[in-house]
Amino acid sequence: MSTDVNALMSAIADIGTDPKRGGYSRPVYSDAELTLREWFVAEAQARRLDVRTDRNGIIWAWWDLPLAGGGVAPRQGALVTGSHLDSVPGGGAFDGPLGVASALAAVDLLKQRETTGALKRRRPLAISVFPEEEGSRFGVACLGSRLLTGAIAPERALNLTDAEGITFGEAIRKNGLDPALVGHDPDTMRLIGDFVELHVEQGRGLNTPGFTAPDGAQPPVAVGSSILGHGRWRLSVHGQGNHAGTTLMTDRADPMVAAAQIVLAVKQAAAAREGARGTVGRVEPVPGGTNVIASRVDLWLDVRHPDDAVTAALVEEIHRRARELAAAEGCTMTMTEESYSRTVHFTPDLTRALQDAVRRGTPRAPVLDTGAGHDAGVLASAVPSGMLFVRNPSGISHSPEEHVEPSDADAGVLALADALEALL
Repeated sequence: MSTDVNALMSAIADIGTDPKRGGYSRPVYSDAELTLREWFVAEAQARRLDVRTDRNGIIWAWWDLPLAGGGVAPRQGALVTGSHLDSVPGGGAFDGPLGVASALAAVDLLKQRETTGALKRRRPLAISVFPEEEGSRFGVACLGSRLLTGAIAPERALNLTDAEGITFGEAIRKNGLDPALVGHDPDTMRLIGDFVELHVEQGRGLNTPGFTAPDGAQPPVAVGSSILGHGRWRLSVHGQGNHAGTTLMTDRADPMVAAAQIVLAVKQAAAAREGARGTVGRVEPVPGGTNVIASRVDLWLDVRHPDDAVTAALVEEIHRRARELAAAEGCTMTMTEESYSRTVHFTPDLTRALQDAVRRGTPRAPVLDTGAGHDAGVLASAVPSGMLFVRNPSGISHSPEEHVEPSDADAGVLALADALEALL
């Protein structure tokens, strides 16, 4: 058992590496993600935490509060921290696992403080590991926390399919869960008093000149304030499949041509609105042959903006423009919402408590919003939630170039431990 966050991260550095894309590909319930789950369970058990996996596949590692007369205190109202272990295709090393490894290292610090009498806990602490945060396999981000909170109907979740046609229900059954028990879990929700998630920053906020000290140093940790509203939509452009060599250009209804124009239209529409983000990160032609005019092309659209009304207007504009572009090529287009989360503002009292605790060790720790979705954002609808961000000098995430300096990772653990101590 290592108590150092960088050693913990090094121990999993070879799990799920992607030789084709670079970085890591760790989709939920893949061999790589299952190996990471086993790693976490072993590390938690080495710390004598009580490890359980709930009916939605979320792992809970409990540091119970002993009672003077024997036994342990009830877990209701516990302080919870954690993150996820799955990744996007070709993702970075820190997105998710840093929060889990930091939680383990923070527990080590807190146990040391309790031993010396510096910490006197008033409630239990748990580390949680949420499955399918990225949505890279079944298409819905934060699926585990959505199921837990009731933000997604279990029937819809169970029928989600991956690229190979395997349903989420089939995948969880294979991994020991009962599909009939999946869904909103109010009993588990009652155990969560506050939730704090540490995560690598997925942008350049901590690299902003306004946060740089006169000596050029940048703060290693920030406190999260909000998450931009964001959603995912699938656009399907239907045309006429045909032979690439025998079909004249004038006789084609090519959905790939329409799809290419839609991608450009997304960029133009998003660029016209300050603060908006519009991305097409995945395109799949059917049947996908080199010498075949596709019969259908599916595109996945990601749209984000701090103002939910702007997000809705932008999506509607893209929808309208996509229909026009498809029709101009003799094609049709349908759009389906796969997930949507409104702008989330973290609990103000908890955010202030995190600021006060973190600034003891990092006086200049700023408060940042983020355009990235997190399980903390889903849980915020039901329990007080907050976030800490650790500096990413590259400002790049969802890419092998994502990075955290070892000293910043250490600072993140200290900030998390200080924040948890203040809340305990």
